[in-house]
Parts: sequence; C-alpha cells; structure tokens
Amino acid sequence: MVKIPFAVWIANAAARLASTYGNVTRQAEAADCSRQTVYDHAQKVQAAVEVEHAGGPTHAELIQENEYLRQENARLWDWLAQTIEFPLGKRHEFTVTATAMGLSLNQVLVLLAILMGTRARPGRSTIQRWIKVAGQKATRVLKHLDRRCRTLVLVGCLDEIFFHGRPVLVGVEPASMTWFLGHKADDRTGATWCQHLQGWTALQYVLADAGTGLQAGIALVQHKRRAAQQTPLENGLDVFHTTQEGQRALSQTWNQVETLWEEAEAATRRVERARRHKGDTRGVATAAASAWKEAEAACARYEAADAGWARARSALRVFRPDGQLNDRVWAQQQIDAALPHLCGRHWSKVRGFLQAEPTLTFLDRLHRQLQEAEPNAELRAALVRLWWLRRQRPRGVPGGAIAGAGHVAHLVQQVVCQRLDAQWAESYRRVSGVLRQTVRASSAVECMNSVLRMHQARHRTVTPGLLDLKRLYWNCRAFREGKRRGRCPYQHLGLKLPSYDFWSVLQMLVDEAA
Repeated sequence: MVKIPFAVWIANAAARLASTYGNVTRQAEAADCSRQTVYDHAQKVQAAVEVEHAGGPTHAELIQENEYLRQENARLWDWLAQTIEFPLGKRHEFTVTATAMGLSLNQVLVLLAILMGTRARPGRSTIQRWIKVAGQKATRVLKHLDRRCRTLVLVGCLDEIFFHGRPVLVGVEPASMTWFLGHKADDRTGATWCQHLQGWTALQYVLADAGTGLQAGIALVQHKRRAAQQTPLENGLDVFHTTQEGQRALSQTWNQVETLWEEAEAATRRVERARRHKGDTRGVATAAASAWKEAEAACARYEAADAGWARARSALRVFRPDGQLNDRVWAQQQIDAALPHLCGRHWSKVRGFLQAEPTLTFLDRLHRQLQEAEPNAELRAALVRLWWLRRQRPRGVPGGAIAGAGHVAHLVQQVVCQRLDAQWAESYRRVSGVLRQTVRASSAVECMNSVLRMHQARHRTVTPGLLDLKRLYWNCRAFREGKRRGRCPYQHLGLKLPSYDFWSVLQMLVDEAA
C-alpha cells in the first residue's frame, strides 16, 4: 500500500534531480520523509519515465497480453486433462498387440487416427515395418518356448486350415488350450506332418480327423517311435467329425422321406382329380399306391437309421445310458448292431469311421488311466459311479422344495466309497481328474480354427511371422470366463515364465526364454 502520494514522489524526484545543494534536505523536511526516501523516489520515477518513452509495450498492452496468456494456459490445462501419454514405445505396443488380437492394418490405422489425429499417426509402411519386426521376434521367442513346452504337451488335437490355398498345420493341447503347433506349410502330406510332430517327443495321445495326410503323418511318427523304442503314440479318431457326419447322413435320409412323401401326396391328388373328371382312376391309383409304398419304406428306413445311429452314438460316449462306464467291448457290440441299419451311400463315411480302430482308442486310454489312478477295482468302480451321480443331480428350483432320489443318490454312494476306503477322497480326486480330462473329440483345435478364420478374413496375407505373433498372443492371453478364467494357456500348461504379459514376453531376451 502506498503511504506517500505520487505527487510527493514527483516533487522528491525533482528536488533530487535538480542537483542544487540543500534541495534534498529541504524537500525531505517538507514531505516529512527521510533523505533516502527522496533518493528512492527519484530513481523509481526516472525509471518509469524512461520505460514509458523507450518505445516498448505500454502498461495497458502488457496487462492485455498477460490476460491472453492466462486464458491460453487454462485451455492447455483443460486439454491436458483429456489427453493420454502415448509415446513412441506405446504406439509400437498398441499396433503390435492390436494386430496380434486380430485387427487388420486398416482398423489399426483408424484407431491410431482417433488417438493421435490423422496427421500425427504413423504411416502404413511404418506400421507394417513394426509388425514385421515383432513377427521376427515372436518367431525367435517361440522357438525357445516351444522347446520348454515339449515335456509338458502330452495330448494334442490336430487339424489343418487353409489360408488362401496354403495349409496351416494346427496343434492344440486341450486341457490348457495351448496352441503348440502353428506352421504355414507348402503341403499337408504325411511327411510334412511327421516333420512337425516328431519334435514333440512327450506326446502320448493325439486326436485328429480322418484326413489322409494327417493320418499318414501320425502313422509315420508311430513307426519311427517303434523303431527307436520310444514312448508309443496313441492315435484317436475324432468323435466330433463322426457325429457331424452321422447327423448329416441322418438329415439326408429324412430328406428322402420328405421327398417321397410329397410325391405320394401329389399322386393322391392326381387320383382325386381323375375321379372327379373322368371317373376312371385305375392308372393313377396304381401309381399312387406304389408311391405310398415307397414313402412308407423310406420312413421305415429312416426309423431304423435313427435307432441305429442313436445306438452307435451311445458307443462314442464315456458312460452308457444306464450310467455304467463304457468300454471297448460294449461299444463294439453297439456299433456292430447299428451298422446293418446304416445303409445307403450317404452312410458310407460314417460306417468307415465307426469301424476304424482309433475311434474307440479313448476308451482304452480311459480304462488304463483309471487303473493307474486307483488299482482297487471295487473302489474304482464305486468312485466312477459317484462321479457320474454327482453330475446327474437335478438343478434346484428357486423357492421350491428339494425332492427326489437324484438329490441324495450321490450322498448314498459317498457312504459306500467311505466304507470301502476311509481315505477315499484322495483316490476320488485322482479318478475325477482322469474322467474330467478324457478327450474324445478335437473340439479344441476346431475352436482354434474358428479363431484363425476370423484372422484370415481380416488379413490379405498371413506370413509365418504374423502367424507366430498371433500364436504367442493367444498363449499369453488370459481367459475371461469359463473354467480357465483368469489364467493364460501357458499358465494352465505349467510353463514357468517371469511374466505372462504378451508385450513383456515378446521383448524377452532369447537367453531368458531358453
């Protein structure tokens, strides 16, 4: 706050600048201030006058400029609150991860334009270069990770999928959903399959469809293992494709029934028209009777085929309809009884699948593993029965009373197991693990193929490096729901890594991955 008026400042400055002896003392006494104050006022007034007439911005202009800068600063702070930190490293990570997830190059460009603006985003060639380098890194890292996984992958579901005419050999471990084989090959012959399977020396059991090249490759691996006296490789024929072919053949049989039935109805209408117009129905009546005879015969064939197919399908399940554990002898009896009813050319492929020995390999493997889990046959049978009863329990009705034998049957069976062995719980855990992990169909690899088809639709070209990038991402991606929720395939497989984050694994040094 100014205590001395500015007019006195100017008088003090005049007295000091006049340079007359005694002026400062007299002015200080007149203004009632000290001599030093007079000197200070003179200095400040002189500086203010010099600034005013020096040709620079005026005081009003400086105030206006200061206000403009304040407003600009406020706007910048508002923009900063709405922006994200997106340095070059994060752009690289975003681009590679989005591509590995399945986004196309154009989709990645659109997202980068939203985040950074069209002018600031990296160009198409830059993104392609980033992806190519990341694919090369993924190939090197997977080479060493696959080497560590070879002792962990015991069961494999195999299939191939075509990318623009070239086959991609696919292998998935069903329990963990680890994608352990993904190679873009020139062909799908037995030699090619053998070349990529023989490195997985710990494989004990593979499931595949009846593809000629795939089965030939499995046979070559089996032959080489027998010659080298290594662990034998069991081959199971995929139940999924057998069931799919059976449903297709049954639908064709029903289509024949519908066609003949419609023809018989049309013949009946012709008889009615002939009776109304001519009165003579001998020729058309005979044709109608023959048409109905064929339709009834087709209907009988369908009923026989339906019953036969239902019987054959029961042979492909883990448990019989009565709840007993299935085995090869009983299943073969059901197949033998069903085959005479599955007649016609459209059933030929199904008959071939059902008569193939690998179709029931899963039952042989199941009984052998159960015997290893619990050597006591009586206790083993009781534990298997308990496992089945627990899965037959009726679903509870909200607000309703719980009634029926299904709610207590498993409790009675539990008492039976406890009487056979007081330590039954540990045996049940082993038996339950075998039953729960029994693999009959290559559904896991079909699931992977559906994911790959999505990638195929979004990429014009899938290079081996890009395929490896996607395989690494899949194996490091945590499941969001289901029994595997919260963990990635590598974790479920038992592979120990410092981090399972995709980007961290991709940046992993080769020596660390080894």
